Amino acid sequence: MLQVCLNGPRTAADSGAVPLSPAALAQSARRAVAAGAQDVHVHPKTPCGQDSLSPRVVGPVLEAIREAVDVPVGVTTGAWAEPDPERRAERIASWTVLPDHASVNWHEPGADAVAAALLARGVGVEAGIWAGTAAAARFAASPLAPRVLRVLAEVIDDTDPHSAPRTARRLLAELAEIPHGRPVLLHGQNGGAWPVLRLAAELGLASRIGIEDALALPDGSPAPDNAELIRHALALTGPLPAA
Repeated sequence: MLQVCLNGPRTAADSGAVPLSPAALAQSARRAVAAGAQDVHVHPKTPCGQDSLSPRVVGPVLEAIREAVDVPVGVTTGAWAEPDPERRAERIASWTVLPDHASVNWHEPGADAVAAALLARGVGVEAGIWAGTAAAARFAASPLAPRVLRVLAEVIDDTDPHSAPRTARRLLAELAEIPHGRPVLLHGQNGGAWPVLRLAAELGLASRIGIEDALALPDGSPAPDNAELIRHALALTGPLPAA
C-alpha cells in the first residue's frame, strides 16, 4: 500500500506546492489517487495555516476529500496541533465527521489516552513510532498495541540519504521484538524519504510519500505536487503490499 501524505505541518512558507484549504487538499488528493495512491493522510489546517483538531476544521477537510476520492482518509493527532493530551481526547470526542484512521505519536505524552479516544469512536489508529525516541518501548508496554490498525515506522530526524536506511533497519529491529501483530508502514522524511521508501519496497513493506515527507523528486528537482511524488514512487518501487 502506498499512502499519500498531502501536507503535514508544512505551510506555504515551505513550498507553494503545500495544499492548505479543503478545496486544495481535495484536488491534491484526487490527483494523487489517480496517480496510484491507495490511502490519504492529511493535516487539517486553520485559515492561517496551523494544524488543528477542531471539529470545525477537521470536518470540512474530510468532507471535501471524500467527495474527491474513494480511499481511506486519515488525519494527524500530533501534539503540535493540541499540546494537552486531555484536550486532544476531548477534541476527538467532539468530531462531527470521523476519519477512517488517525496517527498517534507514541513518544508524545498521553498517547494511550488519545488512541483510546479514537478507538472508542471506531477510528483506526496508526501507531507512530519515531526512530530515536522512547516510542517503541512505550508502545511495547501499551495494552492497545494489538488493537491498532497499523504501525508507522517513522525515520523523521535522520534525513541523511546514506544513514537513514540504517536508522530504519534499527527501528524495524526494535519493532520486531514487540508482539503487536500489526502491519508496518515504513517511511522517511526529506533527504531520507526516497532511500527509506526504496528500503520499504525491498523489505515488502507498505510506505508513503507526499509533500509532508518530501519537497523534492528523486533527482533533487522540486516536487510540483503530490501526484508527481506518487508517480515517481511507483516508478521506483512498483506496487507495495497492503498495510
